[in-house]
Amino acid sequence: MKTDTEDKQRIRTICRSCGHGGCGIYAVVEDGKVTKIQPDKEHPVSKGYTCKKAHGFLDMQYHPDRLLYPKKRVGARGEGKWERISWDEALTTLADKMNQFKAESGAESVVMGHGTGRDFHRFVYRVSNLFGTPNVLTPGHMCYLPRIAISKLMGMEIPMVDYDSRPKCVISWGANHLISNPDENKGINLAQTLRDGAKHIVIDPRRTKLVDRADLWLQLRPATDSALAMGMMKVIVDEELYDKDFIEKYTTGFDKFVERLQEFPLERVEKITWVPKEKIIEAARIYATTKPAALQWGVGIEQNINCVDADRALIYLVAMTGNLDVPGGNVIFGLPPGLTRAEFSLFNKLPAEQKDKLLGGDKYKLGATINRITPHVVWDAIENADPYQVRAMVVFASNSLNARENSKRVYDILKNKLEFFAAIDVFPTPTTELADLVLPAATWLENDNIADYWKVHGFVFPRNLVVEPEGEARSDHMILNELGRKLGFEEYFWEDYNDSLDHILEPIGLNWEKFKDMPYLQTEPKYRKYEIEGFASDSGKLDFYLHKYEEWGYDPMPSYVEPPESPEREAEFVEKYPLILITGQRIFNYFGSEHRQSAYLRKSHPDPLVEIHSETASQRGIKEGDWVSIESPRGKVKFRAKLFDGIDKRVVSAEFGWWFPEKDRTDADEQLASNINVLTDDAGPLDPGMGATNLKGLMCQIEKLAS
Repeated sequence: MKTDTEDKQRIRTICRSCGHGGCGIYAVVEDGKVTKIQPDKEHPVSKGYTCKKAHGFLDMQYHPDRLLYPKKRVGARGEGKWERISWDEALTTLADKMNQFKAESGAESVVMGHGTGRDFHRFVYRVSNLFGTPNVLTPGHMCYLPRIAISKLMGMEIPMVDYDSRPKCVISWGANHLISNPDENKGINLAQTLRDGAKHIVIDPRRTKLVDRADLWLQLRPATDSALAMGMMKVIVDEELYDKDFIEKYTTGFDKFVERLQEFPLERVEKITWVPKEKIIEAARIYATTKPAALQWGVGIEQNINCVDADRALIYLVAMTGNLDVPGGNVIFGLPPGLTRAEFSLFNKLPAEQKDKLLGGDKYKLGATINRITPHVVWDAIENADPYQVRAMVVFASNSLNARENSKRVYDILKNKLEFFAAIDVFPTPTTELADLVLPAATWLENDNIADYWKVHGFVFPRNLVVEPEGEARSDHMILNELGRKLGFEEYFWEDYNDSLDHILEPIGLNWEKFKDMPYLQTEPKYRKYEIEGFASDSGKLDFYLHKYEEWGYDPMPSYVEPPESPEREAEFVEKYPLILITGQRIFNYFGSEHRQSAYLRKSHPDPLVEIHSETASQRGIKEGDWVSIESPRGKVKFRAKLFDGIDKRVVSAEFGWWFPEKDRTDADEQLASNINVLTDDAGPLDPGMGATNLKGLMCQIEKLAS
């Protein structure tokens, strides 16, 4: 929707300044340039909220470093020598390379990839499925996708917090919601719920601002979430605080699950989690007896080997207390009627024999149910041809060198071992410097799209083009649409990308021209759907004992496994690496490795920070603002110390995504110097179902660096 005056336009759209996005905004355009970002107070999810990243994006939109033209590498990888080429040459080269590898080594030898949600995923999968590769690399193996996969296995979509029905109690579990604003729910909804007087339990190793608004804070040891959830459920069962009617009518395997809970006496849970048993009891009682209650959990609980166990334990916690699919609880919304996701992605076009070639599909079987892979299986295939040779990668919107675990291995593979690498991005990054072909992507202000189409909160929105793309940049959607045509699949793609939006909307009697001026489409919430529909599981009920997991050779019920690096390791290891490391806490100014180019955002947060308790710092002679080294068995990185007593003395927390656009992007030492993924590992043991990596609960040492 456009609102015009004599000297400017005010265009309603959806912000995508962060990877999950979805906040409603108005973009003010003067003389063809975006000059302001203003909140849309009528937006049903963000309700007039915008964050720093939205306003800081104006620095990004017109930044001189933006990629504006296709280019191909000249000389060796990583030397920074490039030649500008036309779009036709770029897409022809890319399609010819992909078809060459397909003819010589099979379509599976080409891996496609993307970063965190940008609303173009549907095109990545449409292209990959038609081309014939089952391999699409994403960050999802340890971020959000595990809960999608386990929810589907349990017969439902992810149960989301129903803030609009005003919960009387909210648990914020590993979710700093006022900062992170993730996915379907924005922090403003939690803030309003708390202002209305809801009880609030915060479960987090760090004292976030949410703790100041909490009735109870459980400061657990990183990576022990599943043990804590089991302990809370044992209290609820022992005190008969669970919903007996729901359990009797709509579940199976509860008796076996109760037996499993006996393995988690509170004395054991307290020892594992560091949370006093009295607080565990209090939290369980508050949540189980306050109606309705909701549970908001963050991706931190999925970044360790207890990933899926934590996800399913929390779903069970919601269900057994009668808070599943009830007003003000955790509700299963789904897409507006008539819209579908899988149809556009054309998963049915991927032949069965190609599906069976999914890298890691024989090992990480839960991930295979949603066609997702974990990074190390790609690197193994490139390095060792295990189980076959991967020769090429085509990656959209992902600074993989920063985003993937074990960054030194990633660097070596991309620079020296991968035969062909194409990167599509808005800015040059340390990753694009290792590519053979780089294509310039348009920003979210520069294209039309159906926003939030992949989410499960019950809404879709029109995201309107605000300004024409800078230079020759094209949206990822347009690039993928044209790539599909170049690969020889013209009948499945469109001469005009916007026709694909009509294709999505056609089943509900709309087209893009009509939809773009509408505020949104919404699924009207329906509650307790299981009473009529049951669950889409084999039993038709919610299974506490997952027979499919048993069939796959996994534990059919949630449990807890000690992380491979922990204070329980041998004394020699713990003496060398005595501190537990959290990686990846959200930073308000940034999203992942993005926005470091923004002068506005860098001004208030210029350097990578590691939080360390003042006593722990004092023991090492570290003062506020000192440069320190953080060391794990994988290497060392350099961060500034932030003294913070809201963290346990045995724990430190380092930021994720740091690189330095102002420095030489071809200098690996410079760009890896503060990349926390130098310290993370992609080796096992990993989560058995998804292959999630240990990013929380690693062990490290910190020392002051000489000035």
